[in-house]
Amino acid sequence: MKTLFHLTNEITNKTVAGTNELAMLLDVKPATANDMLKKLKEKGFVSYEKYGKIALTAKGKDLAVGIVRKHRLWETFLYEKLGFFWDEVHEVAEQLEHIKSPKLVDQLEKFLGFPEIDPHGDPIPNAKGEIKPVKRKTLAEIGVNKTCKLVAVKDNSSSFLQYVVKLGLGLSSKIKVISQQEFDGSLEIEVNGVCSLVSKKVAENLYVI
Repeated sequence: MKTLFHLTNEITNKTVAGTNELAMLLDVKPATANDMLKKLKEKGFVSYEKYGKIALTAKGKDLAVGIVRKHRLWETFLYEKLGFFWDEVHEVAEQLEHIKSPKLVDQLEKFLGFPEIDPHGDPIPNAKGEIKPVKRKTLAEIGVNKTCKLVAVKDNSSSFLQYVVKLGLGLSSKIKVISQQEFDGSLEIEVNGVCSLVSKKVAENLYVI
């Protein structure tokens, strides 16, 4: 549910998704994703036909937003209060998000000072399920000789975040695009005075303003 919401509302900004897209994000086979979707449809959380387009129902979206809210608040707590690194928080938050106490979540949000973004730069839904819109582009969309600021990552896997750190990047890091290779779209960037070459795939997974 969380992944489907992330895919349809934050990655593609479309109301529907494909089974293969969802399976790829979950790192499972399409047949496995299809079986899960069948169960979710029976519970009224998604509208879906076998291997067709998937959409969250109103009931499903409410549930997904609630899970996303808990997950991102827990990530923020782990990062800000317990000293976890940003590549460590996701897996632990996956476990903590299953705690069902609404009071605990509300108190957690209050304790954290009502944060609007998590350690990866993703917006945190408030208690009403509202998500503050974020205007951003990927680094791949920024022109040559332009300077921008890293505000979020699309891929929050540990391996990708560790790679980003090796580039000297963190949230709010300033990035200057030096050049772009016409052949494969790779970019030469400058961060803190150090130049690096990043692939188009990496650039497409970095959100900037």
